Amino acid sequence: MGRLRIAVVGLGKMGLLHASILNVFSDVELVALCDKSALMNRLYKRIFSSAGVSVISNFEKLSGLDLDAVYVTTPISSHSFIVKNLYTKGIVRNIFVEKTLASNYDQAKELCAFAKNFGSITMVGYMKRFSVIFRKAKELLTEGVLGEPYSFKAYAYSSDFLGFTKESRSSAPRGGALRDTGCHLIDLALWLLGDLEVRDIVSSVKTEKGSETSVSFTALNSAGLEGQFDVSQCMPNYRMPEFGLSIDCSKGRIEVNDDRLCLTLGNGSQRKWYKHDLNDNVYFFLGESEYFREDQQFVNSLLENRMCEPNFDTASRVDYVIDQVREKSCQE
Repeated sequence: MGRLRIAVVGLGKMGLLHASILNVFSDVELVALCDKSALMNRLYKRIFSSAGVSVISNFEKLSGLDLDAVYVTTPISSHSFIVKNLYTKGIVRNIFVEKTLASNYDQAKELCAFAKNFGSITMVGYMKRFSVIFRKAKELLTEGVLGEPYSFKAYAYSSDFLGFTKESRSSAPRGGALRDTGCHLIDLALWLLGDLEVRDIVSSVKTEKGSETSVSFTALNSAGLEGQFDVSQCMPNYRMPEFGLSIDCSKGRIEVNDDRLCLTLGNGSQRKWYKHDLNDNVYFFLGESEYFREDQQFVNSLLENRMCEPNFDTASRVDYVIDQVREKSCQE
């Protein structure tokens, strides 16, 4: 098989990050970049034209480029429209979408059906799964080192909208707290602990209909595991987003966040791991090491013609939980 021909639609921060990482893979040829902004097009044509990369303003112009995959890194509200057209216009079969998969669960289910019908290899950008710290936590839970989980607390905090009033619309374009940062936390909980159903809304601060800057809710699964999620974009002293879970099990506890994992056994003995303990090195570092591993996973899946995780089906579960939270929040 020759080099994979890949295009990126959406040249914001995430689009440029993925394009830069893809460009270092020897098995990948970055064929085209697409953004509707005329200013961005002029800028990137100057930078990439000498490298043979096409820069276009309409994703439909990707047709005929014989692409192996497309990355969709546009705002969440456009994901459904773009992905469906990539399929139906025969532009590409394999697609990577930045989180969240869609604007709601109904759209997500529809995209899952398209992917299945087209035999598509898909991925959604829940890069926290590729953290060495969270992967170690997954390993310990899978091995049953601490027995069965029975309760947990999970948080996703940032200071992005600290000080904004309830009338502020600033978080809406990013999907509100749930779709902007909370989605990563929900995906981690589903990955580590299995499917969950939302029970109650503890608190919620909304900026406008369908958007929130903070929300707290409880969840439960069929095995009796219960827990609470706290998501806030208004938390002091969190210049960078932070994600963490504390999981109580029958034989001890796991406490894990972006930087550290602490294992506490029933007898009180502890063991801790930090990123540098778990070989957090990658070939090309940009943003965070998780991004490289994420793109490497997708590229390898394309080369080996196999499904990968997290895919559209997996990611739709996150959209399902978010819709549950928002539906119950509207009932409060």
